[in-house]
Amino acid sequence: MKVATELDFGHDDRRRIYEYVESQGAVEPETVREELRVDPGGFRHHVAILRRDGLLEQVDGRLRVALDAGEAEEHRAKDFEFAIRPARQEDLSGIVGAIRQVAQQGIYIEAESVAQAIDHEGALLRHNELQSRMFFVATVGDDVVGWVHLYAPELEKLSHTAELTVGVLAEYRGHGVGAQLLERGLQWAASNGFERVYNTVPATNETAIEFLESHGWEVEAVREGHYRIDGEYVDEVMMAVEL
Repeated sequence: MKVATELDFGHDDRRRIYEYVESQGAVEPETVREELRVDPGGFRHHVAILRRDGLLEQVDGRLRVALDAGEAEEHRAKDFEFAIRPARQEDLSGIVGAIRQVAQQGIYIEAESVAQAIDHEGALLRHNELQSRMFFVATVGDDVVGWVHLYAPELEKLSHTAELTVGVLAEYRGHGVGAQLLERGLQWAASNGFERVYNTVPATNETAIEFLESHGWEVEAVREGHYRIDGEYVDEVMMAVEL
């Protein structure tokens, strides 16, 4: 996986355009040009090169960071059909809503912090010199019913590891949605050179622990009293899987 500092943009304006789009999530080209004060001809040229090189893409008229994450996969459960696909900037509110529904009982602290971060920043995906952040979503119709999120700090000593969160709305559990999301996320991690993926959950989230263990994850450590939920101190369970 390459990050912004490792790419040869060839021109400072090209770098500035990429970094602005990355920071915004999805943005109208004219807004980028005006904010960065790049002349129209040069701007079109730089955007064309960034698109040619697979760094930016234009969808519904807006520019966004291009990440090679595959296509949508269609699945059929007993009572409904669902798709697993790379998330788009337009999914941000649906992902935040899904995470907060799953986390509202205080059983998935890390996921709640993810929702806060993307809601505050207003950008779903990240791919720069500091971090990479990737989402896949499960959708039923136009609704986001689950997610898998991978976060990887761009530090040499941690470049082989990524943090994962995954969750599904209660009414869609027990139909294989979570398993498909988990598999898609781990496939992406493996294809991007990660060797180890980890997750942390409160010890009270027995369902999540059992789910991960059933898919080959192992408990690596327990931090006693790490969380305080409803006035009670709760252990943190740290889990990981090798790819």
